[in-house]
Amino acid sequence: MDAPEVLEQAELLPPETPAAAVGAGQLRAVIEAIVYVSEEPASAAQIAGAIGQPEDRVKQALEEMAAEYDRASHGIMIRQVAGGYQMTTKPEHHEAVRAFVKRLKRPLKLSLPALETLAMIAYKQPITAPEIQEIRGVHGASVLKTLLERNLITTAGRKQVVGRPILYRTTKDFLVQFGLRDLGELPTLKEFEDLGRLALSDPEPDSAPPPHETSDNQE
Repeated sequence: MDAPEVLEQAELLPPETPAAAVGAGQLRAVIEAIVYVSEEPASAAQIAGAIGQPEDRVKQALEEMAAEYDRASHGIMIRQVAGGYQMTTKPEHHEAVRAFVKRLKRPLKLSLPALETLAMIAYKQPITAPEIQEIRGVHGASVLKTLLERNLITTAGRKQVVGRPILYRTTKDFLVQFGLRDLGELPTLKEFEDLGRLALSDPEPDSAPPPHETSDNQE
């Protein structure tokens, strides 16, 4: 279902419509359509505001739908990710889906240095490039640039020390990519190592100075 169809359904629920006047089935159909077309996790508050329904009722409908999709007869599920709800495939079907996707296009993976740096930032954030370099023992300018370009990390101000180096932290997109509700659900280091085994054989260049760090540190 595309966006215009979602809007057509949403128009059936104008803001002035009393909550009791909207049937449970009709409400769930609209919510399902919204969650399906949303590229990012949609929160209960966002959905409620869009269709003019009480947030508690929308949240209850989402939870009921999540329970229904949890049945073995469904290959997809509705789960909470990064503060919202998103429709995703179930873990037990990932191998079949991955095999299908591989036939469509070459999978995009992070290199081992990128995964190591991303894990370091995730667990120690906010963290500076010099601190990353001290732990890894090498400069990681291109790795940081890659992670920034893919919006997996972002800047978080400057550390109040000599040179005022830039601080880095993970983004909402990082939570979405890894299917995490919040940072409390971070994968274990072993899981990051498992991801590393799937990394591309060509490593990221790893010797240039950190991006923008040289000129910024001279401030």
